[in-house]
Amino acid sequence: MMFPVTFSPSEPDAIEEWVRQNRLAINIALKETGAVLIRGLGMRDPDDFNRFVAAVGLPAFSYKESLSNAVRVNYSERVFTANEAPPEVEIYLHHEMAQTPVSPSVLFFCCISAAEQGGATPVCRSDQLFEAFKLSHPKWTAQLLAKGLRYVTRMPAVSDGSSGQGRSWYSTLDVSGRHEAEQKLALMGYTFTWQSNDHLETLSPALPGVVDLSNGGQSFYHQLIAAYRGWPGVRENPASGVMFGDRTEIPVKLLESLSAMAEDYTTDLQWVDGEIAIVNNKMIMHGRRPYSGDRKRQVLVSMAP
Repeated sequence: MMFPVTFSPSEPDAIEEWVRQNRLAINIALKETGAVLIRGLGMRDPDDFNRFVAAVGLPAFSYKESLSNAVRVNYSERVFTANEAPPEVEIYLHHEMAQTPVSPSVLFFCCISAAEQGGATPVCRSDQLFEAFKLSHPKWTAQLLAKGLRYVTRMPAVSDGSSGQGRSWYSTLDVSGRHEAEQKLALMGYTFTWQSNDHLETLSPALPGVVDLSNGGQSFYHQLIAAYRGWPGVRENPASGVMFGDRTEIPVKLLESLSAMAEDYTTDLQWVDGEIAIVNNKMIMHGRRPYSGDRKRQVLVSMAP
């Protein structure tokens, strides 16, 4: 199959009927290649996108209930904006919320307004990357499989829209105070430290770095590239953001090699107004290229467990 698999509906107003007729083909494509691009339904606003996602029939994975540390604007239980980080900030390849114990399986993206320059969404075949990396680095792959990964997350007390990871701990954890935050973190297996400025630093439980796919294969499932290339201080000290599940350090050479190899399995989705992309989050990493121009880029997101 081509990557991504592309559908081009001829009747832009027949959203629910088109989804009903093509749901099986979409599911097959997501299972086999991990990404679908839909051109021609003419999405104009969050309501149109909400109609589309609802017609697919999957449960909602709401922003409020997620542990996403991205700052977003919420439109409904199903629909919210993509990461609100400033245009010049690149968001590097990652599996959505792979640094948390609960993450979505399917992602929906909808371009309401494309950027004038840049702003593509790169999508990477993480399953193919895993197979190539396993051949090049069998010992590191074995460690990753055996140990899993832990992530360090730092959350401010007040959401910071200038950061790709700026969501406050109040919002991320959906709590009203420190005691409630501590209880919730403990239940999920996190350890944590309060900072003097009321910021919160957490260390996740050991999480898998590789997952089994429904098509019988395996895929990377992590935030290693995003952490190494984009999280503050991690390039200089990887252990400040990510480590093996036994709390040993991940070699910089592993992170450099992984980041370089990922480019060979990455395709940029160059957005056109009204397009939709659906991504199998267990198989595909995604990101956001920097963008510029007077026209505001507006890409909406929905998720399903």
